[in-house]
Amino acid sequence: MKKLIAAALALAPVVAMAAPAAQPQPSPWQLPIMLGIFFVIFWLMVWRPQSKRAKEHKNLLSALSNGDEVVTNAGIAGKVKKVTDDYVQVQVDDNVTLTFQKQAIAATLPKGTIKAI
Repeated sequence: MKKLIAAALALAPVVAMAAPAAQPQPSPWQLPIMLGIFFVIFWLMVWRPQSKRAKEHKNLLSALSNGDEVVTNAGIAGKVKKVTDDYVQVQVDDNVTLTFQKQAIAATLPKGTIKAI
């Protein structure tokens, strides 16, 4: 009898661990709150900076005029000679004028930068 009681006491922790414990139910607001936090972080880290850069680039392209010194996405620096709706002619040397799409202009340079190069 003592062996039976000892065996039962030895197996008691194993049986207790195997029994499912009552777990509390999550709040029904937990998922919407987490999705809201994720959206706010996504908006602050990705969407807002990207739209700000796109707006600045659009303003840069609309302000292009003859005589501006620009650099393209390919790294070609030159002076704007002609601006149309979709294209820009950039003079890179005395007798060399290249035509680029406006979207290929990466930045404008301060006046006199090309002569300093």
